[in-house]
Amino acid sequence: MEWRDEGIILGTRKHGETSAILEVMTRAHGRHLGLVRGGRSRKLQPLLQPGNRVELLWRARLDEHLGIFQAEALELNAARLIDSAVAVYGLQTLAAHLRLLPERDPHASLFETLVLMIGHLDDPEAAAELVVRFELLILDELGFGLDLTECAATGTRDDLAYVSPKSGRAVSRAAAAPWRDKMLALPAFLQHGAGVRAGPADIEDAFRLTGFFFERHVYEPRGLAEPDARAGFIAALRKSLAAPKPALDGGTAA
Repeated sequence: MEWRDEGIILGTRKHGETSAILEVMTRAHGRHLGLVRGGRSRKLQPLLQPGNRVELLWRARLDEHLGIFQAEALELNAARLIDSAVAVYGLQTLAAHLRLLPERDPHASLFETLVLMIGHLDDPEAAAELVVRFELLILDELGFGLDLTECAATGTRDDLAYVSPKSGRAVSRAAAAPWRDKMLALPAFLQHGAGVRAGPADIEDAFRLTGFFFERHVYEPRGLAEPDARAGFIAALRKSLAAPKPALDGGTAA
């Protein structure tokens, strides 16, 4: 059996003296593993780095076998991403989320989203919003999607400010007033059609929101802990977003 597909490298691990097991997110075959002969060689190591986009040929005698990968470069992103702690932790976080899905299950929309995100992971402001939205997509794919389109109590689509921790549905500011202290904040940038950028406080609220539902519906039932990479990503974001930005004249902006 064999197939060809495009993939984003998520990681590798050693196999034997010279080979490596490659983990990729593919367009048509989902998250997939395969053996790369000579994958630890000086020639192949730069290619088999997380974040690189590759053309893959997979061969195996039977479909359930690990199989052999041959990979050719399409876009070498790793060298750019490695210089950014936000990008490195961000990519590790995305990979950890994808591992929550069954191996070899196709998720074409997640692959397309991942390709888009790879191009912006070294931009902290963009990466923050993109990773939160990716987490919402993963929750949806796992069957625990949040409904942030209208108020669970009144049906209004205006002034949505909270999310019910019980139902995962948005609640308007007025309807949530009696139970505000028990609600999760809904950052404005996550509201449908909001068209606003997220500030540092919005980012904190957004990751608190998605983290709550990952813990309740995914990590705790599976006996898992939150990935260390996620905490590292959020910490790197805090540091980056708090740093003074260079001004156009070479100084620093307030």
